[in-house]
Amino acid sequence: MPMNEKNATNPPTEPAVLHESVIGWFGEHARDLPWRRPEAGAWGVMVSEFMLQQTPVSRVLPVYEQWLARWPRPADLAAEAPGEAVRAWGRLGYPRRALRLHGAALAITERHGGDVPADHGQLLSLPGIGEYTAAAVASFAYGQRHAVLDTNVRRVFARAVTGVQYPPTATTAAERRLARALLPEDEATAARWAAASMELGALVCTAKNETCLRCPIAAQCAWRLAGKPAHEGPARRGQTYAGTDRQVRGRLLAVLRDATGSVPQSALDAVWHEPVQRARALDGLVADGLVEPLDDGFYRLPQS
Repeated sequence: MPMNEKNATNPPTEPAVLHESVIGWFGEHARDLPWRRPEAGAWGVMVSEFMLQQTPVSRVLPVYEQWLARWPRPADLAAEAPGEAVRAWGRLGYPRRALRLHGAALAITERHGGDVPADHGQLLSLPGIGEYTAAAVASFAYGQRHAVLDTNVRRVFARAVTGVQYPPTATTAAERRLARALLPEDEATAARWAAASMELGALVCTAKNETCLRCPIAAQCAWRLAGKPAHEGPARRGQTYAGTDRQVRGRLLAVLRDATGSVPQSALDAVWHEPVQRARALDGLVADGLVEPLDDGFYRLPQS
């Protein structure tokens, strides 16, 4: 049996050794981030999880602070038009996340009295929340025992336990089994482990420039001990942005965010020279519910 399949269910290193080393490192090196502070509450944790998807901390921080100042509770956001969420999202990218967060705020207000539910199943039933976000909120906000598998954690586990440089493109059943096998039994320790392993991947065991000399589990890392074998899977390509429909969508949304009301088609036409791509991007924004067309040829951010 290949090493990665065997190790996926039988970690070669005693999990308790990994827990102690990584959690100890986290206690000394964890960043002081606002969503980790007690006053953030479950809503602050949820907002951060939506914003941090595919977006670095440095870009999230100012938007997060403005968002929580304006909408300190889910009901505050739910009372606003969804277009205001898109406007406040600014240039974080992937703006459908703003609509999903607004939808989650509505559901929390209507179903849960305005409080982010602690139950994992109830979290999972909220609009826009998948397995990762439900586990992250339950773990980070409520100290529960869940396997929290983001890109950073998956990379740490792939290297330290499975012995490969990168995890698969999409999360596999084997990765989930491994995460459960590594999960501490104690709830508080499990929640700390989830945050610590994520931070290790973000700061030390990074995608391009891992710094093994700073890693608390370098002596146990299967990938390092194997001589850091090169990635054997499909080539990993960085995401392009310039000239893509994403860039066009961003420019169109920027016009609408900056406007106090609706804008004419001509204002949108001015931001991109290629008419077919521009029309395709605008149609996509309308289909995604991010832009609302009006009868008179004007457009605006969604109001309902």
